[in-house]
Amino acid sequence: MRLNDVKPQKGSKKRKKRVARGISAGQGASAGLGMRGQKSRSGSGTRPGFEGGQQPLYRRLPKLKGFPIVNQKIYTTINVEKLASLPANTEVTLTSLKAAGILTAVKGPLKVLGNGELSIPLKVQAAAFTGSARSKIEAAGGSCEVL
Repeated sequence: MRLNDVKPQKGSKKRKKRVARGISAGQGASAGLGMRGQKSRSGSGTRPGFEGGQQPLYRRLPKLKGFPIVNQKIYTTINVEKLASLPANTEVTLTSLKAAGILTAVKGPLKVLGNGELSIPLKVQAAAFTGSARSKIEAAGGSCEVL
């Protein structure tokens, strides 16, 4: 076998389509682009992402900082350090904290956070507890009840 014997595989080479070269060429007249409209005109069509003047997807989606949480739960939060001022064995609820003046505004169900220290036993009733808050309340001899 010599270099002059080397030929491409049968069917691997295909002629380029000769568009807009008359009727007999097969792609004459409109060059396969259809009759009329923006995409049949010379020059480029539309840029990628163009939706015909409608607000495009990349502008409809929210930017930066991620997407908002749909139906986000809003809690009234309180730290364990605020509960330390209550007397021992007190039953702590949202209404009792409001009555004691520890909470001023109620935005939703009570959630206890674990910032600070607690040395007295309390019976805390709340909608949610963080892991550190639960461990600190139970270490002080209190109890946590999820409502």
